[in-house]
Amino acid sequence: MIEKDLNFDEIDLRILTSLQRNSALSQRDLAEHVGLSQNACWRRLQRLQASGIIGNARSEIDLDLLGFDLTVIVMIRTRHHSKEWADDFRSHVDRLPEVIDFYRIGGDWDYLIKVVTRGISGYDAFYQKLITNFDLATVTGFFAMEAIIRNRALDLSRMNR
Repeated sequence: MIEKDLNFDEIDLRILTSLQRNSALSQRDLAEHVGLSQNACWRRLQRLQASGIIGNARSEIDLDLLGFDLTVIVMIRTRHHSKEWADDFRSHVDRLPEVIDFYRIGGDWDYLIKVVTRGISGYDAFYQKLITNFDLATVTGFFAMEAIIRNRALDLSRMNR
C-alpha cells in the first residue's frame, strides 16, 4: 500500500534523485553521496520502498544502438468514450510492444502514445496493428528528429514542494 502523506526531508529527496540518475549505485556509494551511514541509508531505502515511492530498478538501454531509430508521438482522437471501449483500447495498446508510454489526456486529443520502432516501415506496421478493429476518429504521428532531453531525472530537492 502506498502511503500518500510521507514526510520527505532533503536527504530523502537526494536519495531519490541519486537513484534516478544511477539505480546501480552501491548502498555504500549512495550513503556516501547523500551524507549518511550505510545503516541509516538502508533504513531510509527500506521506508521508501515500502511506501511504493521506489519501485523496480531498470537499466537504461540505448535503443538507437539496437536499431530502434524512430520515435513517434502518436496523438489519437476517438469517437467512443464508454468505459468498456476504453478498457478494450487500453488492453489492445498494452499488447503492442512498440509502445513505451501511453497516456489518456485532456484537451483536443484523447490519448498520447510514445512509440519506438525501426524506421518508417516499423511505424507503418505498428499503425496497422493499432487501428485494427478500433474505430479511431483521428490518428496523427509526430516524428522525433532529435532527442534533446530524454528520461531526465527530476532533481527533487530543487522542485517546488
